[in-house]
Amino acid sequence: MPRTNPEARDRLIATAADMLQRRGMNATSVRDLAKEAKAPLGSTYHYFPGGKQQVVEEAVQYAGNLVASRLAIELRAGPAEGLRAFLDLWRTTVLRSEFRAGCPVLAVSAEEPASEDAMSTLSVAAAVFSEWERLLAASLVEHGVPPETAHEVATLIVASVEGSVVLCRAKRSIEPLDRIGRQLEAVIRGAINQA
Repeated sequence: MPRTNPEARDRLIATAADMLQRRGMNATSVRDLAKEAKAPLGSTYHYFPGGKQQVVEEAVQYAGNLVASRLAIELRAGPAEGLRAFLDLWRTTVLRSEFRAGCPVLAVSAEEPASEDAMSTLSVAAAVFSEWERLLAASLVEHGVPPETAHEVATLIVASVEGSVVLCRAKRSIEPLDRIGRQLEAVIRGAINQA
């Protein structure tokens, strides 16, 4: 049995997240993952005995944690700064990939699960989105926005930014993200001013 190598496992998870954001869930296979990560197929199954479903779920959680970590840091300066960081993260992703990559969490959420077992993948994606919303809402509440309004604005932010990433990819333009960003900043200012 192969020894456990955390770095190799982490590389596989990061590669899977990258593949999800470029290909989507249904077009990502364990065989392709092993090839792209330059890892033996057998070791891939050693690290992920649950197969593709386990890989996808861990890749979604990994991607979600990266975004949440960045949001948590940037939100210390306030909700508008957190929003700008969220927008910049997706702007960088879309532009660096020449409009071929988006959000891996959205990718798995938008595709029909191949089996009933894969429904747990949607639960992981939902938890990631909820965490991003929670972080944004907490920052808004810290700036005086009532909790119910803060949660509604946070959901609006996540849904709008995720949707605009899809529009950017389809239109091969960053303009949808920039438009959404301007409107969301206005919503944040309005929510704080009404508090």
